[in-house]
Amino acid sequence: MSAGYKDDQEDWLTVCLKYLLFVFNFLFWMGGAAVLAVGVWTLVEKSDYLSLLASSTFAVSAYILILAGSLVVVTGFLGCCAVIREQRSCLSMYFFCLLFIFLIELVAGVLAYVYYQRLSEELKQHLNQTLTENYAQPGKEAITLAVDRLQQDFKCCGSNNSNDWMVSVYISTKQGEDRIVPDSCCKTITPHCGKRDHPSNIYKVEGGCITKLEQFLADHLLVIGAVGIGVACLQLIGAAMTACFIYLLYKEEEEDFGTL
Repeated sequence: MSAGYKDDQEDWLTVCLKYLLFVFNFLFWMGGAAVLAVGVWTLVEKSDYLSLLASSTFAVSAYILILAGSLVVVTGFLGCCAVIREQRSCLSMYFFCLLFIFLIELVAGVLAYVYYQRLSEELKQHLNQTLTENYAQPGKEAITLAVDRLQQDFKCCGSNNSNDWMVSVYISTKQGEDRIVPDSCCKTITPHCGKRDHPSNIYKVEGGCITKLEQFLADHLLVIGAVGIGVACLQLIGAAMTACFIYLLYKEEEEDFGTL
């Protein structure tokens, strides 16, 4: 095949793959933006609650997504340049970048799924202990703020119910100032409102804060897992198209060399 013929009438499959890769790169950028947004959303949206978890798996999954989303932006630009220039070396680098990001997002998705399976047990074992032993204690300001926000945001009181506070260090010592529950349990917070635990004054929710927090985290984990694995599958398609494009360019180069 002559160079002039190649310029004027490229193989239809090569042309199709070239434009498909452009379309893929657009989708790739959108997917990367979605991955980055989900990672940031996970850390920013009620991030105080992370201090109430025994494991850092939840936060690690979000950080991995942020890393993957950032890499997608750079890799998408590389992919466009590689497709335009039709350089096999650049395309090969783009191909391996896709596989690398695929593995990162797959790890985030799997971590989210695994943590989702043991979330309920971890909360049952850890949350009540955190509330009763660490609330309003020296050096535990972050946990205290997280618990107060948890009870106000989800309109709940105590790990399982308001009675959990009766055995807490805060309530059972002078710190509590004769309160029955912390003031953050109150429907309308006023100084020392926690001295009265009537349902008209404090939140009494069936299942307590554990049920509310578990549902909140489970929803986030499902989104992390779905976005991570979904975009990872999209990248596999892109990697397959890139591999085909590299092969077709290689074949054309061989044919051009053979005509010399």
